[in-house]
Amino acid sequence: MEYTKPLAKLIEYFQKLPSIGPKTAQRLALYVIKMSENEVRNFAEALIDAKTTISYCDVCFNMSSANPCEICSNPTRNKSIVCVVAETKDLMAIEKTNEYSGVYHVLQGLISPIDGIGPDDIRIKELLFRVNQNNITEVILALNPSVEGEATSLYLSKLLKPFNVKITRIAFGLPMGSELEYADEMTLAKALEGRVEL
Repeated sequence: MEYTKPLAKLIEYFQKLPSIGPKTAQRLALYVIKMSENEVRNFAEALIDAKTTISYCDVCFNMSSANPCEICSNPTRNKSIVCVVAETKDLMAIEKTNEYSGVYHVLQGLISPIDGIGPDDIRIKELLFRVNQNNITEVILALNPSVEGEATSLYLSKLLKPFNVKITRIAFGLPMGSELEYADEMTLAKALEGRVEL
């Protein structure tokens, strides 16, 4: 089907977003067209405001409109424990649990030779500097259980060993309410590896 040019352009831009296919892009574009002009203006302003005011924290490399970010500048956070994540979205997921009170270090990616991403392309040097300069007692590696996450975790643990800090890794395993028979072998292996004493 051929759309009128402004609608086709809007659909095309929505389709550039991750995980948005042609049908979802079409639904979003049609929804925006049905919004009031004031709502669309506010939406556009929110996009521009986010793009122009959000940058990376100089300390942890989290996305923020403040520098240092809200987490790094919070006096109640335990600055001796650093949780290493790949992206800001991983930090957000951990924050939603309300179980972690330390600070973060966002690598902004994972080591992936296939994609041409090496150790110098992510924020590893900055992590080592933080551990060396601050009174860090523990580094928690909270990286995805993918090939890239495993490679990055192994690389980081080797680099961090000489600093004499406790290096831990979050446990991976079965989600609550799931059944063992439907879990894949890797998930079950990680669940067994991360078992705790009762």
